[in-house]
Amino acid sequence: MRARTSDVSTDSGDKTPPRLVLECTRVVFFLRAKSRKANSPANPQMWKEPSEFASHAFPPLIVSVFRQLASRSQEPKMRGSFTIFQRVSRVFRDNPSLSKLLVVVTVSGGGLVAYAEANQVNSPQITNSSSEVDFVSKKKKVVVLGTGWAGTSFLRNLKSPSYEVQVVSPRNYFAFTPLLPSVTCGTVEPRSIVEPIRNIVRKKSVDVQFCEAECIKIDAKNKKVYCRSNQNNNLNGQEEFVVDYDFLVIAMGANVNTFNTPGVVENCHFLKEVEDAQKIRRTVIDCFERASLPTVSAEEKKRILHFAVVGGGPTGVEFAAELHDFVNEDLVGLYPGVKDLVKITLLEAGDHILNMFDKRITAFAEGKFQREGIDVKTGSMVVKVSDKEITTKEMKTGEISSIPYGMALWSTGIGTRPVVKDFMTQVGQANRRALATDEWLRVEGCDNVYALGDCATINQRKVMEDISAIFIKADKDKSGTLTVKEFQEVIADICERYPQVELYLKNKQMRDIADLLKESKGDVAKESIELSIEELKSALSQVDSQMKNLPATAQVAAQQGVYLAKCFNRMEECEKNPEGPLRFRGSGRHRFRPFRYKHLGQFAPLGGEQTAAQLPGDWVSIGQSSQWLWYSVYASKQVSWRNRALVVSDWARRFIFGRDSSRI
Repeated sequence: MRARTSDVSTDSGDKTPPRLVLECTRVVFFLRAKSRKANSPANPQMWKEPSEFASHAFPPLIVSVFRQLASRSQEPKMRGSFTIFQRVSRVFRDNPSLSKLLVVVTVSGGGLVAYAEANQVNSPQITNSSSEVDFVSKKKKVVVLGTGWAGTSFLRNLKSPSYEVQVVSPRNYFAFTPLLPSVTCGTVEPRSIVEPIRNIVRKKSVDVQFCEAECIKIDAKNKKVYCRSNQNNNLNGQEEFVVDYDFLVIAMGANVNTFNTPGVVENCHFLKEVEDAQKIRRTVIDCFERASLPTVSAEEKKRILHFAVVGGGPTGVEFAAELHDFVNEDLVGLYPGVKDLVKITLLEAGDHILNMFDKRITAFAEGKFQREGIDVKTGSMVVKVSDKEITTKEMKTGEISSIPYGMALWSTGIGTRPVVKDFMTQVGQANRRALATDEWLRVEGCDNVYALGDCATINQRKVMEDISAIFIKADKDKSGTLTVKEFQEVIADICERYPQVELYLKNKQMRDIADLLKESKGDVAKESIELSIEELKSALSQVDSQMKNLPATAQVAAQQGVYLAKCFNRMEECEKNPEGPLRFRGSGRHRFRPFRYKHLGQFAPLGGEQTAAQLPGDWVSIGQSSQWLWYSVYASKQVSWRNRALVVSDWARRFIFGRDSSRI
């Protein structure tokens, strides 16, 4: 039998090959040229005689096959009914070895291309490796202490690749703390509100490294941070290490302020971390389980099921509301024998709860709690906490009384962490309650150390401290008096540098600074007003009374983190082209605009699917509509879509199945 391969002609003497042979020959030549990394133009003679190149460079079988494919594509009309695909398939059927040969050629050609491209990519990297090392060595090292609202916002918004970032924190995740009261009662699960910090920074162009450790000392003089790993880690005695920095960002948050009240640390729960919320949840269930035991007396059951909340701020009020809903919507049906013994008491040393909110919200919250059976005791200061009793003192009468309790939550403000206190002593701020910074979040007394969040407070400079410098800078003609026109030329810089000026004008309902100057001069035309330095001091004497410290909230910390990250992103650019206000005590301008907090509103969940909302513009809303607004805002503020999905699913689960009462 004649072999089918003999049908394939091996004659390569034809000088007029079809177009298909020409194109294939050019592809093959291109692959050979790339494999040799030939940067010079190919041999023109080869392109003039492609058939000769093909027949000499490759086995005649390949060229013959190409010719047969081309000839069959040009067969007479009577065979036109066959498609191109059928013609190609017929060639492969007639030549079984052709498919294997084609695979070998394809793989070989692909390998040559990959090899050539790899060489082209690798060669420049080798020649530029020294410049890359120089670039890495020029990177400034930024050490971030903490993964709370301030630290995480800074990391999420830092985009400049010119920094090497080292994060040090005892927890390797970010927690959405406004939902911690919901975690205490099972409305939201703990893992739904946390996001690993490595997930947050892994897709960034900035080089970020994380160490799960606690900062124990800051040496600002030598630019070093001393850290200790978690106690659970076994590092063969090498738990401590030192981290150098060029810039330090302190975002460590704060501790709970106990006011040195005896027994608070030993007997009260706090609500600052996810672990605190989980501990409270277990304790609440334990109280109900102990009270259900048959050996417990009725009096002891009342004590065990008495839940005391110390502090009438947003955290204490929200926890009391969540606990009330948990008891009445879920636990009452599970523990019918003790449902009438449950009592919730809210203790507040001030005259009202939620005193940072509008009076309408305060009045509504107090009335709602009284109707629902939550005992609100205002004007009661806790002076001592034992394992079974809370001792209070009435602020008006001084009367001392004791309240038995089963579980107590302490939520009365924030205090300074020990490592921050030690650092404050180093920089001469030992007598302050928080780390003082300037308007650019830079720690006073340190050039490359920044502090933000609950551990710091902005020390806004007063206008009266710089009034002489302001007068000299505005008096351009050196006449000794200041006209309205001269003052208006610098008023934008004054308002930016001293925000209390703008706030004072707003509260006085004045359109501009001319109205303020006119008020001090009486009925005089604006154009003719001229002020001496003493008259200017008199006009601005009340401006500094508008200064207020920013609240220690997640909203403030998040905005500070975003602001500082933007400053770091534009550090080099603003060194050359400063964009801040005038330096009234020096020349030129500040590098950056100072930090300005923009209040976006605040919520106070009051239970029963009712929330109080206070939004900008003195807009107050209370009811179920505000509750749905609270749902949407808190879901949108989660740091990842994973958290959003988990939180929303937890809310849906609670609506359908209720809260889980398992002690886990």
